[in-house]
Amino acid sequence: MTSLADTGLQVAKRRARLDGWTVAALLVAALAMLPVAVVAASIFVPSGDAWSHLAGTVLVDYVVNTLWLVAGVAALTFIVGVSTAWLVTMCAFPGRRILEWALVLPLAMPAYAVAYTYAEVLDYSGSVQSWLRATFGWGRGDYWFPEVRSVPGAVLMLGLVLYPYVYMLARAAFLSQSVCLLEISRTLGSGPWHTFLRVGLPMARPAIVTGIVLALMETIGDYGVVQHFSVSTFSTGIFRTWYGLGNLTAATQLAALLLGVVFLLLAIERLGRGGAVYHHTTTRYRPLPAFVLRGARAWGAIAACVLPLLLGFLVPAGLLAAWAAQTAPRVVDDGFWRDALNSVTVAALAAVLAVAVALLLAFAARLRPGPVTTWATRLSTLGYAVPGAVVAVGVMIPFGWFDNAVDSWMRDHVGISTGLLLSGTLAAMLFCYVVRFLAISFNAVESGMSKITPNMDRAARALGAGPWAALRRIHAPLLRGSLLTAAVLVFVDTMKELPATLILRPFNFDTLAIRTYELASDERLADASTYALSIVLFGLLPVVLLSAAIARSRPGHS
Repeated sequence: MTSLADTGLQVAKRRARLDGWTVAALLVAALAMLPVAVVAASIFVPSGDAWSHLAGTVLVDYVVNTLWLVAGVAALTFIVGVSTAWLVTMCAFPGRRILEWALVLPLAMPAYAVAYTYAEVLDYSGSVQSWLRATFGWGRGDYWFPEVRSVPGAVLMLGLVLYPYVYMLARAAFLSQSVCLLEISRTLGSGPWHTFLRVGLPMARPAIVTGIVLALMETIGDYGVVQHFSVSTFSTGIFRTWYGLGNLTAATQLAALLLGVVFLLLAIERLGRGGAVYHHTTTRYRPLPAFVLRGARAWGAIAACVLPLLLGFLVPAGLLAAWAAQTAPRVVDDGFWRDALNSVTVAALAAVLAVAVALLLAFAARLRPGPVTTWATRLSTLGYAVPGAVVAVGVMIPFGWFDNAVDSWMRDHVGISTGLLLSGTLAAMLFCYVVRFLAISFNAVESGMSKITPNMDRAARALGAGPWAALRRIHAPLLRGSLLTAAVLVFVDTMKELPATLILRPFNFDTLAIRTYELASDERLADASTYALSIVLFGLLPVVLLSAAIARSRPGHS
């Protein structure tokens, strides 16, 4: 007779054995980790005297400016994201139903598009200062006006676009609160402010920290905003060291330092969760009680919610639309449609590949649960935490080495040159996009996969269907909505991606993001507005879907 211990050992061995699904998950993890490993390993490669030059000139600026950006964006996204999430979730005031989904709209705006817009309006030669000089007869030096092309200006631009990360996660946390705790707080005489500080904020702390870390990872990886505002950071330093100094090794080592900052943020996010576990002791969920705001309080709540929406979406989108209406007849030509087709093509291909890989990973983890597949999925989805420029550098080095090795072998043995097979091609771009955005597609697919009962798998096996047949005929049809959501999210993020596209794009291959950047760099924002507005329009659909999903996230929601 087989003992329970023997049976458990047999199950463990069966789960641990390396079958095709486990090997596939490990292979995906190895490929996804390749760019990160290459960048991390660069610290052991000599870079000549480049580091002494960087240390004596710009390295301090890179460090200081990056730290100021991180601190400023963390504070701004916390204040705006948490306060607006609490107001629309727990308070009743006019316009709340509209604002609760509209506050997510700035997420559809590329940060560089917002920066280009405000720079055009608020610069010395912009419309605002020109109006002030014309109205009051002022000249240069006669008045003070805040400098938009500065570190505080970059903080404001990034904070206006990235606060929805904190808002979405904080609102989802507030929606899942226990009514009992809120009623107890009210019984003890606490008003909205004290209930927020004593109950709501502590319960939502893990979600808020996660949202801030997501915003900060986008901040340290940003290139478009800081480059346009002439703020020296690690991200701009990678480009300057590579293209300005012609030293790829030093640029990669800067990327390795940036990677270290990312891992530090991830560690902070883990520590931010703390050892405490917040959970509810009841399974009964009722509609959340609302603090009814009237008079000045209601107007204050409306202003607090409308201001970030106005500055982060309505004003830049309205200005882009106005400029596009003037320049579109001239800008929308064969070149525009070619660039739009390039953007849609690479974004669609990246979405399909990312969803396919995510489906393979999620199904492998479901079919062969255990530490091997668990770590494989965790490592595979690490790329989203790494800035696009870092991933691109990590892709460029091994691809370039492969191209040179093949070309050298072919010239020595066959007498022909193969040239660039991978680097400088769409294959390199797509590989980078999949590594960068695999986490997005995997989270959506895994969430949908978790809703499929294991009885489906057992029924498929009982009917003689193998894993591939079950995946094709059962899981994929049931996951149609999750797969579509994952594809749309990856599609939009790929459309907006700038630094990785700048580094890896093939020769004479432009996208909407590239043309927006190039035209804005030439101070031709009116011409760039049509390109930027096109990216914004592509980003609206997933933002609306995310807002609707958050609204339905409270348990017991019908």
